[in-house]
Amino acid sequence: MTGRTRLCSIETVAAATFLAACSRGSTSGAVGTPSAVMAAAATPAALVMPAGVTPAMITRGDSLFNANACSRCHGKAGAGGQNGPVLVKNAENPWLHSTGKYEEIVATITAGVPKEKLKDQTRLFQMNPRGSNPPLNDDQIKAVAAYIWKLNHP
Repeated sequence: MTGRTRLCSIETVAAATFLAACSRGSTSGAVGTPSAVMAAAATPAALVMPAGVTPAMITRGDSLFNANACSRCHGKAGAGGQNGPVLVKNAENPWLHSTGKYEEIVATITAGVPKEKLKDQTRLFQMNPRGSNPPLNDDQIKAVAAYIWKLNHP
């Protein structure tokens, strides 16, 4: 056996041991197979949406957000505007009035943000309750909140 053959044999044994360990206790033989391990590694974790949120709500929220007062202040796709902060959050741009949970987004849209409670006092206008004129109804608020939540969970 050459050095290269011996090395390949050691790698094969190590891989087989790893796969056997991964499949231990499994009721399906497919879990530990090389193709199953590679597929699991290549597949991103499925996005778990908040309770009650559906893809149809997110699509409706996109339409409502980008066709109404939301985008006039917060910019298209929540990218930020003259009168409203960016709604796509990251380490350099944290949430201002919540932690970004769906329920908190719903609450912020429902209650609005009075001028005196704005974190950025350079903003000229408050965020009106129900976020628009005319005001959004409960289902519309939930749809817009679902869209904003999704912007932050690609």
